[in-house]
Amino acid sequence: MKPQRKNQSDFVFFKNYETRWRDNDVYNHVNNAVFYEYVDSIVNYWLLESGALKLPHGPIIGLVVETKCNYFAPLKFPRSIVCGLALNEKGHSAVNYSIGLFEKENTAASAQASLIHVYVDSKTRRPVPLPFELVEALKSLENV
Repeated sequence: MKPQRKNQSDFVFFKNYETRWRDNDVYNHVNNAVFYEYVDSIVNYWLLESGALKLPHGPIIGLVVETKCNYFAPLKFPRSIVCGLALNEKGHSAVNYSIGLFEKENTAASAQASLIHVYVDSKTRRPVPLPFELVEALKSLENV
């Protein structure tokens, strides 16, 4: 099944980034591995900004257990890009985040990804219920 291309209006939290010279590959576009750097960066930036977790040395941390990305259009250097973030789904110990990557002038996603964090005790690495602060902060990512 072909994925549905999302728009900026499908996301609620945004962060701007600039592509770098080193991001381009031999095909003259941003390499797919760099897309995942943006995905990881916006999720962790939001966690820090929201105050939902005490990173990086708090009692609870999020471990990435799954990522997926669909590509619709290339990103290149030099370009300004916008990363959008929204909540896909919240479970007992896990959160599925939705991320959109956009050229600054384009409201249609160049790529869209999902990232699943399982939240664990930082010492035992065993899953724990989502902390209250995170549950409350996640309400701001709901696309209503």
